[in-house]
Amino acid sequence: MTHADTTPDLAAGLSPRMRGIGTSQIGLVADRGRDDPDVVKLWIGEGDLPTPPFIVEAAHKAMLAGHTRYATSLGIPRLREALSAYHARHWGVEIPADRFAVTAGGMNAIMQAAQALLEPGDEIIIPSPAWPNLAEAVRITGGVPVTVPYRVQGDGRFALPLADIEAAITPRTRVIVVNSPSNPTGWTMPLEEMKALRDLARARDLWILSDEVYAHFTYGNAIAPSFLQICTEDDRLIVTNTFSKNWAMTGWRAGWLIAPRGLAPTFAKLGQYNTTSIPTFIQHAAVTALEEGDGFIRQMVARCAESREILVAGLSRLPGVTVSVPEGAFYLMARVAGPGTPRPEETSLAIAFRLLEEAKVGVAPGTAFGPEGEGFIRLCFAISPGLAREAVARLTPVLSR
Repeated sequence: MTHADTTPDLAAGLSPRMRGIGTSQIGLVADRGRDDPDVVKLWIGEGDLPTPPFIVEAAHKAMLAGHTRYATSLGIPRLREALSAYHARHWGVEIPADRFAVTAGGMNAIMQAAQALLEPGDEIIIPSPAWPNLAEAVRITGGVPVTVPYRVQGDGRFALPLADIEAAITPRTRVIVVNSPSNPTGWTMPLEEMKALRDLARARDLWILSDEVYAHFTYGNAIAPSFLQICTEDDRLIVTNTFSKNWAMTGWRAGWLIAPRGLAPTFAKLGQYNTTSIPTFIQHAAVTALEEGDGFIRQMVARCAESREILVAGLSRLPGVTVSVPEGAFYLMARVAGPGTPRPEETSLAIAFRLLEEAKVGVAPGTAFGPEGEGFIRLCFAISPGLAREAVARLTPVLSR
């Protein structure tokens, strides 16, 4: 008998919640091509620009100045004050610094929100297709994700009727998630619909968890509306955000959440027990990003807008491909399989593998974002216009067959 035959299955002894964590289909595709320099990589939600030098220099100066020790778990006061000023500048809202908690990226902000709000068995409504980390954070904390599918309109755009959300509410519902602009659909919630959802949440004593990471990435509007513009400090609202997208800081792992009045002690404890604090020199660099980075954001958004147009125009003309033109974020969803297409039986995952092999383009399968994504692929267009043109040139012959 070999050692392998006698080794116990340690995974069987893990918490059932841990055994049930899903495997990322984006990772399955990326693992086949991440080391291939010839692949145009559009699978992960990360731009191709480096962090701006003025932010890197700020981190270096902070390290040299000795900002390398523990900090308060809520974040250094200067950063929370800069976050308050940032929200006042862009949304015209006055959010006191003591309502902010600095987190290890947007993912940790969502995890802390789930830890704060959910008891085992509590339901949380998530529009789908959705960023998969949302549902997994809910499962890890013992909650139950309940998906509400977006409706695909005649022009291919996504919609989310309030009646569909209301129909999903049960006695176990505790939270409604809104990700606007949305990853992966690009759907953006209008302010009037936000008000209607706020009123529904108030009437049912429900929380809203608003993931507003892509607020600057809108096409045709200056900035996406925020629930902060229509809610009071006593509403059941938690807003999460990150430095990753606006300032090309994905690897820095810095984000924040905004909680209702009086919950600072709760999130101080959650921050302490999750991460203690994020690196202090990164917090100082984040202050610089907030105070000096508006021009870089405008550059990023303009670049994404141009690449978006290239991908939309190039893929829309292909037979059997229906493009959902995104209102916001930097992702494009295209239906490439299913009824009425040349590939009625091919799965999204199989198409993603085929595009990687035959076109040398890495895309995310739609089912990475839930079963409602079957038949779709998602492409990240936070890339240079030249790379967008190259992606279209490679995809055209393969998707046209």
